[in-house]
Amino acid sequence: MTRGKRGAGVAMFAVLVLATCGLGYGVATATGNLGHASGTATTDAGGRTTTRDTARPSPQSAPVPARQQVLPAAAPLQPRPAVLQPGDHGRTVRALQARLRQVAWYAGKVTDDYGPATTTAVKGFQAKRGLPVTGYVDTTTLQRLHAMTRKPTKDELANKVPDGTWTDAPLDPRCRTGRVLCIDKTSRTIRWTVDGEVQRTMAVRFGAAYSPTREGVFHIGWKSRDHVSTLFHSSMPYAMFFSGGQAVHYSSDFAARGYAGASHGCVNVRDHAGIQWLFDQVQVGDKVVIYWS
Repeated sequence: MTRGKRGAGVAMFAVLVLATCGLGYGVATATGNLGHASGTATTDAGGRTTTRDTARPSPQSAPVPARQQVLPAAAPLQPRPAVLQPGDHGRTVRALQARLRQVAWYAGKVTDDYGPATTTAVKGFQAKRGLPVTGYVDTTTLQRLHAMTRKPTKDELANKVPDGTWTDAPLDPRCRTGRVLCIDKTSRTIRWTVDGEVQRTMAVRFGAAYSPTREGVFHIGWKSRDHVSTLFHSSMPYAMFFSGGQAVHYSSDFAARGYAGASHGCVNVRDHAGIQWLFDQVQVGDKVVIYWS
């Protein structure tokens, strides 16, 4: 080949290379994250293509491990100044007790006195709700209690509530003289009366249909403070027997399940403190009247 033809051929080859590069074939650049080159391909004069790895990790392209989010621990609630506290007296205390009774933290009759029973009820309510357990009522405790209860009615404030601690059912005439356990199946109450004056009222539960509690006039035949049934092997604390195996006694089942259950003929009482008090009042020979009002 002559020198002129050789020069023309080289020129033509250069033109082809430039054209090919313009189309992206002659020199190729691969890019990674954020546009950093990761490799370069070149074509030599003989048409051979070689690739040289020029990739270098970018500090910005490396995956960043996710950080675990750590939340700050919630600060415990701090007690606030007392709104009501032990030793207080008045209608606001009575309303407080009535509200606590609505959510089953206070039992028995409401009074105007903030005493040990109220303190215990407030502590129980506070502990259940995760509030500072102080035994006195601050604004936080009062707001939580109000949110869970309603304004007490006049009957509730007067202890005229259908929880067994009060009834306006008439006394049977046989209950109006002497010392009598007056047991009313209609109101489901037992009233301890002395010459017609009611000393205490408590809720009671009776026997099932297959083992009904007998009705009529009876007398306490004997008492057993820590009695256990020989027939059913169940505990019958503060038992006062009035007719065969039937007795007035405390029932933990009644306390736990209420009227969902029934006795085997006995008169169940769920107020433990009340039946303990009653057991000490009642004497062998005292009258028992069981009736429908």
